[in-house]
Amino acid sequence: MPRVDSGELDTALAFLNFNRESVLKKTEGLDDEQLRRVLVGTGTNLLGLVQHLAQAERNWFGYHLTGAAHVRGPGSGMRVPRGRTTAAVLDDYRAAIAASDAAIRAIGDPEAHLARLVDGQHMTMRWLIAHMTSETARHAGHADILREQIDGTTGR
Repeated sequence: MPRVDSGELDTALAFLNFNRESVLKKTEGLDDEQLRRVLVGTGTNLLGLVQHLAQAERNWFGYHLTGAAHVRGPGSGMRVPRGRTTAAVLDDYRAAIAASDAAIRAIGDPEAHLARLVDGQHMTMRWLIAHMTSETARHAGHADILREQIDGTTGR
């Protein structure tokens, strides 16, 4: 649990990063088959969650925050193509996180408005960081359940 309380932006990023790291931790020590294993009716799997979160990082922090062109990553959604390696998916998520953090730090002001409207509304970077923290935490919870079903591992 983050103990950062040195300012609004630092604190918000600490909690977002805690959740990002929680998702990645759930993939540690598993092989490709385990990471791709579908255990629920929706088709969700650990590797698909990571791929989905990489796309969410790009969409929200790239497209909405900075106004960059809408770029689909190498994979989107929960279904990871067979030809896409586990390492590629994990590296892509880490790269998306680094790009998001760079954009956040470059803007620096939580009250800054996003470059693009969200459902017709002007939202702030503060709102976006809170949104992505909750989105990532929700998927970290899904990852907890999937990991427990795979090998019984629980906890962060």
